[in-house]
Amino acid sequence: MAFDLEAEVRDLAARRDIHDCLCRYMRGQDRLDPVLHRSAFHDDAWVDCGLMNGSADAFVAFAQGFLGDIEGSQHIIGQVQLTVNGDAASGEVYFFAWHRLHEEGVPTDLLVAGRYIDEYACRGGDWRIVRRRELVDWAKSTPAADQFLKDNALPMGARRGADFSETRNWPV
Repeated sequence: MAFDLEAEVRDLAARRDIHDCLCRYMRGQDRLDPVLHRSAFHDDAWVDCGLMNGSADAFVAFAQGFLGDIEGSQHIIGQVQLTVNGDAASGEVYFFAWHRLHEEGVPTDLLVAGRYIDEYACRGGDWRIVRRRELVDWAKSTPAADQFLKDNALPMGARRGADFSETRNWPV
């Protein structure tokens, strides 16, 4: 069997571009950037996150509203298993997510771990999600315990364009 360098490069480029799509998705959620969040989906995409299912536009509006109503979140990508077949691909993406809520006035951390079961398509050279179902493997809610951060005045992340990664306000 001969090695097909061109096919290998196409496969690697697809994996790179799908990973970039996944990163846009996560960053768009955490920084409350609906345009970036939406850029992870093709126009006809369908999403089922358990709390809602529907179009990409409906999902992004739902997720941005839910996440915008809480104090903060961080979504982390774990292992990613992809199968690429030409201009189509499927994948299983592990994730871990932290959400800062207030339950009865008490700062609470909701930790969720699960997987995204995805279908992707490359259209016009652009890899994006066309189908996504979120599966939750476990979740835990616990009172917040981050006084260390406040006591030591550590730089904190921000949202809606105020994060250092977006402002890059370096000290003079």
